[in-house]
Amino acid sequence: MYKTNSKNKMDGILLLSELKSSSTKAVFFDPQYRGVLDKLSYGNEGKSRGKLRSALPQMSEDTIKSFLVEIERVLSPSGYLFLWVDKFHLCEGISAWFADIPTMEIVDLITWNKLKMGMGYRTRRKSEYLVILQKVPKLAKATWKIHNIPDVWDEKVNKNHAHSKPIELQKMLIQAVTDIGDTVVDPAAGGYSVLDACLQTERQFIGCDIETEE
Repeated sequence: MYKTNSKNKMDGILLLSELKSSSTKAVFFDPQYRGVLDKLSYGNEGKSRGKLRSALPQMSEDTIKSFLVEIERVLSPSGYLFLWVDKFHLCEGISAWFADIPTMEIVDLITWNKLKMGMGYRTRRKSEYLVILQKVPKLAKATWKIHNIPDVWDEKVNKNHAHSKPIELQKMLIQAVTDIGDTVVDPAAGGYSVLDACLQTERQFIGCDIETEE
């Protein structure tokens, strides 16, 4: 059983299965996809800057799809999924993940400029990408309250986890699509930046990670 506003150590799919259908307006999901390590091998897996990421348990394509099926179930009608992807998945596409979930539609994309140089044989990566999907029915004005969020977001983070994410951006998105007291879900919470964002915006957080440290 999970605790609200806590760092729950458990499997994310199990946590999602315990939530009621149509129970949240917003879910954040940052999958630990194996594909980027296989396709964009820089020869440093398990070494130096690649050590933290490669040490994390990898999600198979089937696992990611299982997460997304449960996420769609717990999202309320017109609710939002904020899905983090890297350059590889942005270019290759994520449509296969949603082939059996026609009720989810891509409605926007935010590029996060991390203000820090990353890896790359040709260009060096400075960005990650947040794909925004909405569960049908697709509505804009009635579901999105903040209209000055840029689609390129500059924010540097203190890296306390291999998947550290920009808390200020997440705060803005949470405030855009939820109200005070609403519940936000993150079933693969990593460094728990979404938990921090929820506490700072007076929302309830339900989330977990299989390697949570209190």
